[in-house]
Amino acid sequence: MEDYLYERLLLGILLTSKLLQKQHAYCKSMKVLIVEDQQDLNDDIKHYLQSEGYICEVSLNYNDAEDKLLSFSYDCVILDIMLPDGNGLDLLRLIKKGKMDCSVLVVSAKNALDDKLDGLNLGADDYITKPFHLSELNARIKAIFRRRNLEGHSITKIENIEIDTEKMEVRVEGSLLDLTRKEYELLLYFVTNKNRVISRQSVAEHLWGDYTDNLDNFDFVYQHVKNLRKKISKAGGADCIETVYGLGYKMNSSVS
Repeated sequence: MEDYLYERLLLGILLTSKLLQKQHAYCKSMKVLIVEDQQDLNDDIKHYLQSEGYICEVSLNYNDAEDKLLSFSYDCVILDIMLPDGNGLDLLRLIKKGKMDCSVLVVSAKNALDDKLDGLNLGADDYITKPFHLSELNARIKAIFRRRNLEGHSITKIENIEIDTEKMEVRVEGSLLDLTRKEYELLLYFVTNKNRVISRQSVAEHLWGDYTDNLDNFDFVYQHVKNLRKKISKAGGADCIETVYGLGYKMNSSVS
């Protein structure tokens, strides 16, 4: 009886692991900077968003956040206004003055109406009030992503390739592609940067974050792009990813 229960437990763990791998295989990747001085809340946000497939970097104070914003690029900044060594709104001004291509979600204290209005007037994309549910935070980030990159839609098409960012699936002529998490993230990154030349370093930094800081080269990006193009081509999909020799890659197609 004990052996039977042990085998059932192992089977349950295996099935759960496979299910989680399948779910994460279609996670969209956004590189997020969390600027929040409360360590516990910062950790909670980071762990939750990472479980949802985001790449997260954190700052606990103004100076560190400023340094990261000037050194790296992000898709979204979750910005607490009250920081121990500065005002988060000044970081928002820095983002807008530097024309940084990132969205900003302002985190404000309860009943802090002036902070909300100031943030929105300075160009923040949205705001959320403490305390908040992490699921609501995630929903707001996804809504910002759709508005900024997909014209408010959750489904986008490139030739005969369809990407569903809600289900986190990619289909070619209706057939589901079996993509790894990084392949899905890579395709979505190309789509949201259509008609731009993207360097291997930019791809690596976007998909792997700070882990790429000490790398001597980014040749591994080539293999990921190669695998993605091969899977799309094998399914009969259009080859829209162009290699720009000496520079990087470019998504060449009309996106609808």
